[in-house]
Amino acid sequence: MRSSVSLVILALCLTGCSGKKEAKPRQTPLVEAAPIAAADFADTLDAVGTALANEQVVLSAPVTERIEQLNFTDGGFVAKGQVIATMSIAQEKAELAAAQAQARQAQQQLDRIQSLQSRGFATAASYDQQLALVDGAKASADQSRAAISDRIIRAPFAGWVSLRTVSPGAIVTAGTAIATVSDISRIKLDFTIPETRLSSIRTGQAITAKSAVWPDRPFTGTVATIDPVIDPATRAVRVRAILPNPDRVLKPGMLLTVAVSSRRRQSLALPELAVIGDGEDRYAFLLDGRTVKRVKVETGIRQNGMVEITGGLKAGQMVVTEGVVKLNDGATVRLAGDKPEKPRAKAPGKAD
Repeated sequence: MRSSVSLVILALCLTGCSGKKEAKPRQTPLVEAAPIAAADFADTLDAVGTALANEQVVLSAPVTERIEQLNFTDGGFVAKGQVIATMSIAQEKAELAAAQAQARQAQQQLDRIQSLQSRGFATAASYDQQLALVDGAKASADQSRAAISDRIIRAPFAGWVSLRTVSPGAIVTAGTAIATVSDISRIKLDFTIPETRLSSIRTGQAITAKSAVWPDRPFTGTVATIDPVIDPATRAVRVRAILPNPDRVLKPGMLLTVAVSSRRRQSLALPELAVIGDGEDRYAFLLDGRTVKRVKVETGIRQNGMVEITGGLKAGQMVVTEGVVKLNDGATVRLAGDKPEKPRAKAPGKAD
């Protein structure tokens, strides 16, 4: 009896285990669609450039001498012609005074000889000899003035001075750097482009540059010069652009990324998520009522999250823009705003 009951229980268990679970009905994919429209595109040439000052000069000591005075502050602004540094000029001043005295004496003597010559008491030779002495004394005075001028160092143009590395009273040798003056009211940006892209750039063309220091701030400028010579080693050409820098945030030596736009145009465009790839081919889903059709499209460049569509679609056609990963050719879809699907009734006789 016990064995019979056990067999019945075992049979019931096997019957329950062999039953299949009811598959849940697959819902119709919910997608978003929009008519394809035109967007702005431009071919972009990317490069990396180095910022240079508009004008920059290192002012150095012309002779070995002691510095008497420095007339600038670290990072300060100097005007054109402003005295930057004065070196010891006491000896040169004394030499100038002596040369001027000799010049005056020689001139007085020349005047006397000229007066005597007019009365026939002086020869032309004596006059010429004294005239040469006058010219020599004046030349000596001019040489002393030049020596003094060399020891007074002036800014050749307006700009900002570098940090000071020497102090008054120091004896510097000829060639020692005293200050660097930089005009950074605008920046020269030098970058190189491949020889193959030379036809896409021209003078006056707009560029956009970005610095890692100011990642959210683009700097705009124009191409000023294209080097007429191509580097035979790199097959690249050097280009110089000018960037306005009124607030002086760009500094010489900065590394900037450069984008040069050319061939601006309007083309049909789709969001990147609306275009799927299959090998080398690209496809989009065209919406017809609530049915989609997979259409092969020809694409151009990608820009600002959009893909340029150069063939396969016409303006105004409804295209699925989101949810393409759920679709296949001929699938039925739902759009936002459609009535929700009614749950399908369970088949009669089916147990939960």
